[in-house]
Formats: sequence, structure tokens, C-alpha cells
Amino acid sequence: MQIPQQPRKGKTSFSPNIISPARILVIGFASIIFLGAFLLTLPVATVDGQGLPFVDALFTATSATCVTGLVVVDTGTTFTLFGQLTILAMIQVGGLGFMTFATLVTLLLGRKISLRQRILIQESMNQINLEGMVRLVKNVVLFTFIFETAGAILLALRWSFDYDWSHALYLGIFHAISSFNNAGFDILGGFKSMTGYVSDPVINIVIMLLVISGGIGFIVIAELVELRKRKKLSMHTKVVLTASAFLILIGAFVIFSIEYNNPKTMGPLSWTGKILSAFFQSVVARTEGMNSLPIGDLHQASLFFIIILMFIGASPGSTGGGIKTTTFMTLLGAVWAMIRGEGDVVFFRQRVDEDKVYKALTITMASVLLVISVTMILCITEKQSEFLTILFETTSAFGTVGLSMGLTPHLTMFGKILLSIVMFAGRVGPLTVAFALSWDRKKRRFRYSEGKIMIG
Repeated sequence: MQIPQQPRKGKTSFSPNIISPARILVIGFASIIFLGAFLLTLPVATVDGQGLPFVDALFTATSATCVTGLVVVDTGTTFTLFGQLTILAMIQVGGLGFMTFATLVTLLLGRKISLRQRILIQESMNQINLEGMVRLVKNVVLFTFIFETAGAILLALRWSFDYDWSHALYLGIFHAISSFNNAGFDILGGFKSMTGYVSDPVINIVIMLLVISGGIGFIVIAELVELRKRKKLSMHTKVVLTASAFLILIGAFVIFSIEYNNPKTMGPLSWTGKILSAFFQSVVARTEGMNSLPIGDLHQASLFFIIILMFIGASPGSTGGGIKTTTFMTLLGAVWAMIRGEGDVVFFRQRVDEDKVYKALTITMASVLLVISVTMILCITEKQSEFLTILFETTSAFGTVGLSMGLTPHLTMFGKILLSIVMFAGRVGPLTVAFALSWDRKKRRFRYSEGKIMIG
């Protein structure tokens, strides 16, 4: 029997969602992108004094704010110091979330954080509980400062052997911020990224540690820091650490095995270079777009495997994108539970709520449909490009990774706009964008009678 819903007096279905958290997050990120795009069109932003064309500026601003790293022009040679610092600012704000900065400014002004702001922080950081949001923001800022400062110093010390101190320090700061926020932008020039340092242990290890730290999520970092006091880790942290370690190891093994004798990638490298490059590409494939091996020269099997890693992405509450490691693990857990005839998804002797399983399935299906649809459209508009190249670029945009096979600089105007939308959806989240665009999300107060359907 259907129970009719009574409308609230003086309210319409339009008004409750006008300023919903999802809508505010979408508007906030979009505002940062358009502001950054405007700044990059200014003559002072580019070396040639012409400024970027608006579509290129919009693509670059979206890539920076959504911490992706896909570029249509070379960052190191196209932009002036003003342009590069503008990109760096967008990376920092986009990586941590504009609500984190808004809350920080509010705290610095000595004002109280309202309940509305706490809800927005909870939504932007993808947290379960509302409690401790202000403390979380303070920890996020503190952890970010510590990791980025340490990374900048170590990278600057290494680059001081190749450049003068001032330039080495600038390189260290830029790449530390870019790496920790999983952005993938570099200013070494020539679209070469870290290929010139493929066997350098300092560059590789420091960047990998920054990428991993930014990709596991701030809640996980906080729990690890407080482990002595807490004496135990939550199921979320255990799942994130397990999934991250597994994906890094299996990724390094697969890439090492396939590329070992490839004369264009690992073939000429020493054993140290082969191992470092395998782990480096495995780490950055899920979250960050720097590369130490030429991506276009990898075997197709390696490229397809990297596409899978990019689609999975980083962890919730982090600076990375993708469907997230916890979503991937929840789906694996659901498959395993079904095979064993069990009713619950269980990790570390704890049950995953059924709603989370549905959410994981919804996120994955929405993401698959988005990537497939955009890939099909780009196969029509980018006629000179191969299918695998287009799929790789689209998945990289969705996962906010930034790895490229070289297609992005040659995209049509339509292709640039479409991939900008994909990067935006990948950073904010497909469900958040859907919630922001929906006007009425009321839950039914009744259930339909059960029907029968054949599965499998």
C-alpha cells in the first residue's frame, strides 16, 4: 500500500536543495576554476605576453584545481613566474578543498565555525561523522605544511647539485606541493616530467612518499600519528593501507615484468633504475601524473593495466581522484561474500553497512558510464587518435591522474572542454555533481511489492 506524502507548509521541493552542501561544493570549485582561468589569460601569465586562449586557460585551471596534471601547453616554458604561482595556488586550494581554506580564514579572523560550515567540511572531506570537523581542518593544514616543507627541502637539496640555490629551492617547493596534492604538474620543461631522473633514488623516493602521503587521506594520517595513544586502527584505515600496499606492489610487479626488456623504457636501465621506475609508475598511476618512463612507449598491456589503476585512484578524504580504494575493496568484498554464500561484506571481522555497498556500486557504475561515454564521443571528435590513447586520456582525466600518451596538447576545442568536465566530475565526485544538479531527492515513505528477476 502506498502512503501519500504530505507537503510541508510554506515549502516547495525546490527550496531545500538550493543551497545544499553538494551544490555549494560544485559552485565553489567552479568559481576557483573560472577565476584561475581568467588570471591565466592575462598577458603577465605567459612568457610571450599574449596570455593563454580562454579554452586553454580553462583547461589548465581545471586541471590544476582538480589536481590532475593534464596540460595543453608546457608549464615550465609557457608560463611566467606569475602564471606558475597561479597554477600552484590552484593546486593547493584544489588539493585540500576550498572549504578547508575558507574554514582556516574564518579561524584566523577569530570567528566561530557554524553548523552549516561543519556540514560543508564533512561533505568536502567525505567524512562519516560531523564531530571534530574543526580539529580535522587544523590537522589537514598542519600535516600539509609538514609534508610539503620536508619534501621541498629534500628536493631542493638534490636539485642544488644541478641548479643554483634559488632555482633549486623554487623547483623543490613547486614539485613538493604538486606531488603531495597529487597534481602531476612539473616545470622542468619539454613535457619530459621526471624521465631525466628515472634512476635517481632521492627524486624518486621523495616524490613517491609525498604522493602516497597525499593519497591515503588525512584521516588515515591522523590515525597513524595518534596510534600510540589510540592503540588501534579503524577498519577504514586498515582497508586503505591494505589496498594501497597491494595496488602499489602488484602494479610495480606487473609494470616491471612487462617492461623489463622494452628498449624504449626499462631495457637500457640498471637493476636499480628498473626497480625505481616500476615502483614510481605504480605509485603515480593511481593518483599523480608525473612519469619517469615515457608513457607513449610503454607496451599496450602496461598501458591497459595503468588505466585500471587510474580508474581505482586514491583513497577517500585525500587529494586524489578515481572511484577510491575503499570503493574498489568494497566491491571485491561483495563479490567474495556472494561467492561464499555470505550475506555481509566483512573486513577485519567488521561488517560493512549495506548502504555503503550500494554507494560503492553506484559510484563505480556512474564512473564507468562517464568514462565510456566520453571515450566514445572523443573517438568521433578526435578522429586521428587511436582508441587506447583516447581511453587512457579520458581515464586519466576522470581519475585526476594527469598521465598522458601525448593526446591532450592536440585535442580539439570540443575535446578540451569535454575533458575539463570529466576532470571536474572526477575531482568533485560523480555523485556530488548529480546531487548538485538534482532538485528533489526525497526518500520514498513506502516500499513496492517484491518481484522476481533472473540474474546471471
